[in-house]
Parts: sequence; structure tokens; C-alpha cells
Amino acid sequence: QVQLVESGGGLVEPGGSLRLSCGASGIIFRIETMGWYRRTPGKQRDLVAVIEDRGATNLADSVKGRFTISRDYAKNMVYLQMNSLKPEDTAVYYCNAAVRPDWATPPSDYWGQGTQVTVSS
Repeated sequence: QVQLVESGGGLVEPGGSLRLSCGASGIIFRIETMGWYRRTPGKQRDLVAVIEDRGATNLADSVKGRFTISRDYAKNMVYLQMNSLKPEDTAVYYCNAAVRPDWATPPSDYWGQGTQVTVSS
């Protein structure tokens, strides 16, 4: 089993910045991808940003130029730096990781508990 623990959410004014962090622990041979998704009430969970094990990133069009995703491979951490925040960025943000427990087993998806980000004046 793998546990993902997020931190860094909160209340920020429009135009402000926040940095989300997520750490993975447990039975980990290799983390294929780590990423962030978000969900607003009544909507599905949408991709915000993902980073692969070799560093390639993919960001939603709505956050390109404002958000940056990065990983600390040694610590099994992923970060989301969010700048120029807008009210429409308000959501619960979830950390995701695709993790192999050993070299032969395909990766499984794990999710954090979610952290609230509220952008409001």
C-alpha cells in the first residue's frame, strides 16, 4: 500500500500564490507518474498537471503559464507552484501517483485526501 499526504492549501487573494506539496510513502519500487487533479462541487475531477518519471510534464491549458509542477525523486515528493491565482482555481486539489510495488507488477493509482484551495478577496 501507498499513502499520499498533501499540504499547502488555503485561502489566497486573486493574483496570489500557493505551493502544494505531496509525499508518497509505503511499498514503492518506482513511481511512474505524479500529478495533481482538482474538483469543484458538482463537477468531475480534472487533470491540473502531471510529471512523468523522466521529467516530462503536461499541464491543463487553463493553468499553463501560471502553474509549475516539479518532483523530488529522492524524497518521493511532488509540488505544484501556483501563481497568479484566479477565483476559478478554487477547488479541492488531489495528489495522484502511479506506483509500482516491484519491477514485475504494473503500476496502481493512489490518491491523497485532498486539500482545499480557495481564491477569493
